Amino acid sequence: MIGLYPRDQHGAEEGFVTTAPDDADQVLARTDILQCVEPSAATALIKQLHPAEFRSGQIIFNQGDPGDRVYFVIAGRVKLTLRGPADRTNLRAIMGPTDIFGELAVFDPGPRTCTATAINHVRTMWLDRAALRGWMACEPAITERLLQVLSRRLRDTDDELVELVSSDVAARVARQLLVLARRFGTREGDALRVVHELSQDEMAQLVGADRVTVNKALRGFATRGWIVVEGRSVLILHVEALTRRAGAGAGGPAPNRRKRPLRASA
Repeated sequence: MIGLYPRDQHGAEEGFVTTAPDDADQVLARTDILQCVEPSAATALIKQLHPAEFRSGQIIFNQGDPGDRVYFVIAGRVKLTLRGPADRTNLRAIMGPTDIFGELAVFDPGPRTCTATAINHVRTMWLDRAALRGWMACEPAITERLLQVLSRRLRDTDDELVELVSSDVAARVARQLLVLARRFGTREGDALRVVHELSQDEMAQLVGADRVTVNKALRGFATRGWIVVEGRSVLILHVEALTRRAGAGAGGPAPNRRKRPLRASA
């Protein structure tokens, strides 16, 4: 999964399992902002990108750091967390291949609004703010696409606020499992394996509830034979049952969740 690049200025370590160099180009070609331009323009931008790798647990940037670059995820996963009052940490989003994060730096050179941390070995490509803004000046479609991404993320945040007041915890757990399955699930026969690599506290933060209540919901799903919980992974046996439960908690059908995490990312 992870490509091998030399040590960069962030201190990312060498020694990860290698992938073919052209894998990065294939992933980048599927990102939102590169799909809206001509292939020649996309190729020109890719040549300006800089590689950076991060080991599991390594901080990519901290909340409050200067925001001067945008990251494209090539392999691995990144969690975005927000530090609130009393230094409480809240998990806001998980980024994976084809996702971008740190894009607020393009429009606002202020400090980062969250902390980005590698969940596992992560391979990225990054572009600094000045270079991306220069590219946007030549390709207006990029500006429009970035604004669309930001607006979708704001709408997604509004949807989540509605869920917090209108859905029970079990429904929100079911929905989050389905979101993770669409993003990171792999087939195991008729089942879906979701290796989420999140702690119990992080899963609770993602759902917006306390750990005890979230664990109770997971145990309930397991008792019904819908899922099997195995450490930091879940085997989903009955997607249809989870989908029904996700909708039942709000008194209606489950929302059509987008495949990408859509929160504004620092």
